[in-house]
Parts: sequence; structure tokens; C-alpha cells
Amino acid sequence: MAQFASWDYPEPLAVGSAPVPEYGSGSLADLLPTLAAGMGVPGTTAAIPELTPADRNCVFLIDGLGWEQIKDHADEAPYLHGLLSSSRGGTGRPLTAGYPATTATSLASVGTGLPPGAHGLPGYTVRNPATGELMNQLRWQPWTAPAAWQPYPTVFQLAHEAGVHAAQVSSPAFQNTPLTKVALSGGTFHGRLTGEERMDLAAEQLAAGDRSLVYTYYAELDGAGHRYGVASDTWRGQLMYVDRLVQRLAEQLPPRSALYVTADHGMVDVPFDEEHRIDFDADWELRAGVALLGGEGRARHVYAVPGAADDVLTCWREVLGEQFWVASREEAIAAGWFGPRIDERVHARLGDVVAAARDDVLIIASEREPKESAMVGNHGSMTPAEQLVPLLEVRS
Repeated sequence: MAQFASWDYPEPLAVGSAPVPEYGSGSLADLLPTLAAGMGVPGTTAAIPELTPADRNCVFLIDGLGWEQIKDHADEAPYLHGLLSSSRGGTGRPLTAGYPATTATSLASVGTGLPPGAHGLPGYTVRNPATGELMNQLRWQPWTAPAAWQPYPTVFQLAHEAGVHAAQVSSPAFQNTPLTKVALSGGTFHGRLTGEERMDLAAEQLAAGDRSLVYTYYAELDGAGHRYGVASDTWRGQLMYVDRLVQRLAEQLPPRSALYVTADHGMVDVPFDEEHRIDFDADWELRAGVALLGGEGRARHVYAVPGAADDVLTCWREVLGEQFWVASREEAIAAGWFGPRIDERVHARLGDVVAAARDDVLIIASEREPKESAMVGNHGSMTPAEQLVPLLEVRS
């Protein structure tokens, strides 16, 4: 009888069973401090022990290019696939993005060298404790003072102050965005429209100093994945283009250089049916006691009305606990989801309840988030397809 009861009413996923990112030794937040420490930049620490110092370092971040996607697409990305054994200092291992595995959070982790609980961009949308409103940290809406939201210096700023030639090469559209200011500022920004122009200029910027730290970025692969999915021909075409860009940059590296190819997250396609897309706006149980729904489909911050947090946690566990890791704010903090420390200013930005998808499911909000709810490819959680990112290496 006990066996039948267990089968009929499965236990919710244990919070402690979630695969926490490798903060402090193998996460995106550890990359730039490790490279900067190898160039003698004060205030930085070499946290990824597998990496060998270089005088000139270039990080090429390809939005949405997860480790699993490279492994699964050798035909479309032969150059990248051939570099898999070089990842993480020749160990052939990936990095972890950090939680949640989403662009604003990951870019802030890369640029500041800090985990989400410290830099304070812990999701796609989070509550601003000062206003009670949801803050979209990718689009920076509604606007709030960037330096107050993320007060720490970036690694690029530290490098520039230490006499390292620091530069970012990206789309001109990103030059003056608040996210760029809080996550990637420092040194010089160079806007170029095409991928080829960015690769060529990144190589030139590497050669511009005896010690150089250069960052370049490509976003369109992620856009193709969101709109069409990682199983689509459009996404595969973008991957083929990205593969050529990486090879183009690698073949132009000046002497004493290291190129690191990484990403902010991977991606999973989620079917369009009620089983895989649970609509918060149509589910009275999930809505009960909820004041604000933050985050994104696979990584939700849930903000309860005063006094209802325990009831919301119980309900979300009962409804979603077989498919999502569902934690209270304090449980998620204790488990280390957002890193080893949570700054005081960041604490109330985290949901009263935090839900991270294990299965290929989403919590959509068809009325309040129509565009996000229509995306084919999604990310945010701690599964390997989303969380694992490459650190492919080419040296000259």
C-alpha cells in the first residue's frame, strides 16, 4: 500500500537535489577575474585553476550557445566541435553559467566577476524593493539608477586602471545601455555592425597593448533559438555562421594571445501544449496569494502578498513539485543557487518563492507576457542544456 501511495503521490523535488553552479571555481563569474589575475591586475583572483595566464586575452561570448548544443551539432559547427577538448584549460569540461541561466544575469556575472547574489541582477525580471514594481534587467524597464542597482566595478575597469588595454567590440546598439554600463564598462567601446567586422577589430584591439583584455559578443544565435527553436534550420544556419566567425578570429590572433569562446546560457525547445506550458494567467491555484510574477518561464521569482508566502510555497510545491525545484527564498539562498553570499540590497529582489524547471516545461503568462510566452526556445534553469557553457580555447 505504501508503494502505491508513493507512486500515486510523488514527493516534490528536493531543493538540495538541484545541481548548483560551480561558483568560485568553474562559473562564468570566475572567468574574467582569472584572466585579469594572470595579467597582474590588483584586486582579482585566479579562480579557475585550469587556465594558464596569457598577456593578451579575448573573450568571445556567443549568446545562447550552450555546451550541449555544440556537442549535438558537429556537422554545423565543425570548428567549434573540434575545440571541445580544449575547453576549460584542456580538461574538456564546461563552465556553469550561474542561476538563473539568462542573459542579464550572466553578462553581469562575466563583467563584474561576481555571482548573482552579489552583483544583484538575479533574473530576467525581479522586484525592485524601493518601488514594489517588476524591473526588467535586460531592457532596464522601468529605468532605475544603474550605479545604485549594481555598484561594483567591472573587471574591465580594474584592468584599465592597472594599465591593461581593455576594450569591448559589439553592436553599436549596446554602447550606452544601462546593462552595458553596470556589467561591461571600462576601457573603450567599439561598435561594429557585422560579425566579420567585430572579429577583425577584436584581433586589432588584442594587438593594441602588451597586455590586453578584449570582449566581443554575438546575439543573433540566441534570437533564432527563441523564435524558431534549436531544432530549426534557422538556428542551425546561425550556428554555421558563428562557427566561421570563431575561426576567423582565431586565425588572426596576435602573438601571446588566448581566445576563449563561451556563452551566457544554453537553450531547450518546449512543446506548445498545456502539459508543457503551464499558464499562470489561467491557473487560479498558482495565482492565489501572488502579488507579482517575476523571472521567466523556466526560472520564476514569485512575490507573495504580505502573509501569504508559506501558502504560496505549499501550493506551488503541490502543483509543480514533480517538474520544478520549488524553494522558499531562504532555502534557495541556503542551497547556494545565487552564489555563496547575498548582498543586503539584493535579498528582497529574490522571490518569496523561487521555481526552477527540471523537465521540459514552462510557467508562461499568456496575458502579461505574451511575447515571452510564445518563444520556442527557452532557458533559465539548472539543467545541463541551459546551465553548461563552453570555455573553448585557442592560443597563438
